Amino acid sequence: MSDRSLLILGVAAMAAIVVASNVLVQILLGDWLTWGALTYPVAFLVTDLSNRLLGPAAARRVVLAGFATGVACSLAAAGLGATTLRIALGSGLAFLAAQLLDVAVFDRLREGRWWRAPLVSSLAGSALDTALFFTLAFSAALSPLLPGDVAWANESLPLLGLGPAAPLWISLAVADFAVKLALALLALAPFRAAATALSARSA
Repeated sequence: MSDRSLLILGVAAMAAIVVASNVLVQILLGDWLTWGALTYPVAFLVTDLSNRLLGPAAARRVVLAGFATGVACSLAAAGLGATTLRIALGSGLAFLAAQLLDVAVFDRLREGRWWRAPLVSSLAGSALDTALFFTLAFSAALSPLLPGDVAWANESLPLLGLGPAAPLWISLAVADFAVKLALALLALAPFRAAATALSARSA
């Protein structure tokens, strides 16, 4: 498989994940998650495979394609009243910053043990993504700068239903990050398998 074909495959996979996540984020999965929380972390797998097989420049192109797709989805959802511009802004900025951090960390660690680069880069990107998105989209502290109807997210509830009182968006962020951590670990096996198979095809 040529580098061009691999790049097209990466762009298509990233676009599909972003579209699916934008749809599934509207469907609840329990009290603290949506189904989109299970699909979005796969974007880090696509970025890391692109980086391993094609290098950081190509990986950034895949990320930018995903960002453009996400912006289009967010604008469409905002136009239909399915989301607010504040949430759309938080989603877009978090995606772009987190995925570009993933590319940079992966590239820095690419010469180490095979699992270090995808695991560390995914964890770093996931942490930034969660922190940026939930803060920008829901924090009451930013309401004067980023108006939007997100008062529900700042209702005070026990953390994850068990811990001390905290705004609802904090529980949502903690649950989201926990899923990203778990999926970053689970993604190591498909990363290894896909990287080996695609490397053999492009040789």
